[in-house]
Amino acid sequence: MDGITDVAVGVKRGSDELSMYENSNSGMSGVSDGVSNGSDSKKFRVEEAPPSRVIHIRKLPNEVTDAEVIALGLPFGKVTNILTLKGKNQAFLEMGTEEVAITMVNYYNTITPHIRNIPIFIQYSNHKELKTNSTNQRTQAMLQAMSAVHSPSSEAPEVVSVASSPVLRIIIDNMFYPVTLDVLQQIFSKFGTVMKIITFTKNNQFQALLQYSDPVNAQHAKLALDGQNIYNACCTLRIDFSKLVNLNVKYNNDKSRDYTRPELPAGDGQPSLDPTLAVALGKDSSSLLGKIPGALSPLSAAAAVAAAAGRVALPGQPGSSGVLLASNLNEEMVTPQSLFTLFGVYGDVQRVKILYNKKDSALIQMFDASQAQLAMSHLNGQKMYGKIIRVTLSKHQTVALPRDGLDDQGLTKDYANSPLHRFKKPGSKNFQNIFPPSATLHLSNIPQNVSEEDLRLLFSNTGGAVTAFKFFQDRKMALIQMSTVEEAIQALIDLHNYSMGGSQHLKVSFSKSTI
Repeated sequence: MDGITDVAVGVKRGSDELSMYENSNSGMSGVSDGVSNGSDSKKFRVEEAPPSRVIHIRKLPNEVTDAEVIALGLPFGKVTNILTLKGKNQAFLEMGTEEVAITMVNYYNTITPHIRNIPIFIQYSNHKELKTNSTNQRTQAMLQAMSAVHSPSSEAPEVVSVASSPVLRIIIDNMFYPVTLDVLQQIFSKFGTVMKIITFTKNNQFQALLQYSDPVNAQHAKLALDGQNIYNACCTLRIDFSKLVNLNVKYNNDKSRDYTRPELPAGDGQPSLDPTLAVALGKDSSSLLGKIPGALSPLSAAAAVAAAAGRVALPGQPGSSGVLLASNLNEEMVTPQSLFTLFGVYGDVQRVKILYNKKDSALIQMFDASQAQLAMSHLNGQKMYGKIIRVTLSKHQTVALPRDGLDDQGLTKDYANSPLHRFKKPGSKNFQNIFPPSATLHLSNIPQNVSEEDLRLLFSNTGGAVTAFKFFQDRKMALIQMSTVEEAIQALIDLHNYSMGGSQHLKVSFSKSTI
């Protein structure tokens, strides 16, 4: 496959048809299809061309491959031809039908596509088809191979010879946002039937093994997704073939899943898979993605699914701020520290300011806008100190500290260098365990000499009632269930980072399990 990605389709000189595209006076490179060289140095008034199945793509990276360009169109349908003008950082992509091209352009009008972290521009071409020299067999083989999952009857002998295993090994670099098993399933199911996934952390990196039903699907996914970002400028996919040809999955839970065996147990202490979801996944592992409106690009679909599940906020929302306004607080009880602890479940809190003249309101500055949206989505409407709090995005971009020498009665605190930030370390397991407030809490870092009775008593002292408790096998972790979500919130505020003696501090987070 190394040679295939370097094929420049249709750039061969000597063809009368191709000279039309390379001639700067022709419509293909003129104003009607966009800027001639893909540069921003001169601004042109671009007339919008009517819909066509030929798509004009501008501002491509210098070293872009044909496979990367083709991958832009594949989530929407069949790609029938490609023409690259590498000296001009442009390409033309011919889609199977005009309807497919319209869907693709409409989608990329709302979400700017990126190749190698560089934003590119997509519009209709004035031409209705690409008249290129289509005798290049290797290029046609690549087009067939990359379209194989959309046309099951297509044959891709070159791909089959390279893809010896249906199992991919996936490493996530720069993991600043959660990447869950479900997110991976949503991304990779666009390229074939995903049968099994196992996720794990190795060398402080989140990794996964993913098994397709066919090696061709694995090769297709690797070709299209290797080096792509799941979210803007982070969570980069590094994909290789595994030496394994079959995965042995024992449990269906948040860490591993066998979509062909929905009846598998969840395993000790692990959240079980919802039975309805299990049946749906068992029947058709790619069916869920098709039910999400507008879920056409695999990477954007993953972000949408993660956001819908409440796992992560979509990054880069226009006009969004990293500062939240929390109101209707219990001014007799609330402190900057309690807000830091609660909001810190969903991001790294930088500063907290309780308003001097309105002490039932506070500004909370998160690390970035995505963490702010995540905290807002989970905490707005929750009960804290007996009052239902309201959380909205603030118009402020930062929280100002008091001027030197000014005493604001401890209402403003700077936590930028706090050692208690949960998400400071990229790839941290905390990214995998972000859940809405619930009555069940997950405890970790429990000393060996601490008993169930000790923990029940400790949590009862926060003012709530403990209804259930369960140690994990190694007794370093446990689940504890309070009678209400409000009581669990209170217990988390009071006991997260609670000293258990020596240098050990209790870690508390919300769980999606029940006991």
